[in-house]
Order: sequence, then C-alpha cells, then structure tokens
Amino acid sequence: MQKSSITLKQLRGLIAVAEHRSMTAAAEALHQTTPTIHSQIRTLEEIVGRPLVMRTDAQTGFRLTPAGAALAKAARRIEANLSQAEAEIAAMTRGYMGHVRLSVVSTGKYFAPRLVRHLHELVPEIEVSLRFGNRKEVIADLDQRATDLAVMGRPPRTQVVTATPLGPHPHGIILPPNHRLAGRDGFDPADLLEETFMSREEGSGTRSLMLRYFDRLAEVIEPRLIPMASNETIKQAVMAELGIAFLSLHTCRDELQSGRLVALRGLGLPVMGHWYLVRPAETAPDAATLRVAQAIENLGGAYLPQLTGNG
Repeated sequence: MQKSSITLKQLRGLIAVAEHRSMTAAAEALHQTTPTIHSQIRTLEEIVGRPLVMRTDAQTGFRLTPAGAALAKAARRIEANLSQAEAEIAAMTRGYMGHVRLSVVSTGKYFAPRLVRHLHELVPEIEVSLRFGNRKEVIADLDQRATDLAVMGRPPRTQVVTATPLGPHPHGIILPPNHRLAGRDGFDPADLLEETFMSREEGSGTRSLMLRYFDRLAEVIEPRLIPMASNETIKQAVMAELGIAFLSLHTCRDELQSGRLVALRGLGLPVMGHWYLVRPAETAPDAATLRVAQAIENLGGAYLPQLTGNG
C-alpha cells in the first residue's frame, strides 16, 4: 500500500460513507458532490488493493468491508490527533502549557464539573476540556484516541487500557415516596421483580449492573423493563409513578435528600461499584496528561457526591 498517496480528503470521505451508509449523504455532509465521493473511495481502493465498501441493499446502503473498517479506524485516530494538535495550539495561544481531553460517562455529569473546577485550581497551566457520552461513546473515544483520560464506572475489557479506582459508586433501587415498598426494611425478591423498571439503554454500565443484581435475586424472573435514554428522564418517570428504577445513587442525591425519591432498603443494597480513571495504555501519555491524572488521583474522590439520609 502506497501510504504517501492517501489524502485526508479521501479518508474523510471514507469516514462519512461509514457513518451515513450513503455516498450521497456523505457528499452532503462534506459539502462535496456524489461523484467526488465515489472517486475518493475508488482511489483509496486502488491504493489499498482491496474493496473498502460494499452495498448491502437499498435500505441499509453501504457498509465497510474488513479492510475498510481497518482503514476507517486509522482515519478516525488521525482526525483525533489533528483535533488534539489544534486544541493544543489554541491552548498555547491562550497562555496554557497543555491541553487534556477528559471524557466522562453521562452518569458522571453530576460531579464532573466539580472535578474540572478542582483541576483548574490544581493545574491552572493546563486546559482541561470535558466531554460527556454514554458508555459506548466513551469507549469509542478511548479506542480512537479521541480522549486522553476517561472517567467511567466499569473499564472496557476489549481494549488495552490502564484503570485506577477513584472512589465508591453506589447503586440502588429508587421509588416514589408513596410506593408500597418505601420505608420498609427488606423486601421479597419475587415481589420486587414483579414491578416495572425504568431502565437505561442496552450497553450502559448501569443496565449491566442492574441485570447482574436481578440475576442474584431470582434467576427465573425477568422484570418488565422500559428503556430510557437518560437518568433525568428515568427519575422524572419514577416521580410520576410510572415504575421504579435501578440507578446510580450519585445521580439521585438531591431527589433523595429532598424526599422526592426514596431508596429501597434490603438485600444486597446498595450495590457498590467504583469509579475509575481510564486511559489508553498503548501510547505513552504526555506530561500534561500525567499531571492531570495525578491531580485527579490525589483528590481521593473529594468531588464525588456525599450521600446521607435516604441516599
């Protein structure tokens, strides 16, 4: 493969086709013409010597071949590196000595801004940018080197990363205050699993932990789940008495302390996990990333919500 013949425009065209599954949609996204995208993909295939995209059917459109997926993965890492270089140069222009990208799973939005404020005080010479995403998106950031550090509840198993525990991460079952199980000490597992549960989407760390907890309670009972895309929506649904939910208690601190929600007490609750600081292990971190990582570890979880009362 003649790597020197590959251009950024061609790689961006390949990424756009992978994301949109359509040459026409890719062209619109990149403000180019459809024949131009066709030409870029065809040229890339000639350089690589293998097909990169294939049409499946009219409904699903184009998808990447294994060779195309490998090249697109490399292309995304190149884009991430260029974006990081752009951010570092901009940071230098603003008087900073470095720029560190921090990705945090959406459950962490209840404490991540406080963490970044601490970092501004501890390492003021380093600019820290914050991005939120679901578990799948944060793992993609790590895989594509689109982030330097990540905070999440369960480190990924499918890639090489280093993970450092930051502090406890309690999960529990939350109820509206007038629910029949509220205020009790203990519960019947079979009775609990007859309830309707508001649930995070498939693939989320909270959902995986919830299902493991259910398995420990009663293997043969599968409760009714209603998937919802955010913790806020789930909390509102529980307060509206549409059902109950298994959630990170860090996301519910205010509602638990005010009495708008109640945490169930009983067998195996709360379910205790940990927050982790994660970074790719395949590449050596720069000095700014190491300083920020050390500052986060030294904080000892001081930015995490403190739970009292119902929490």
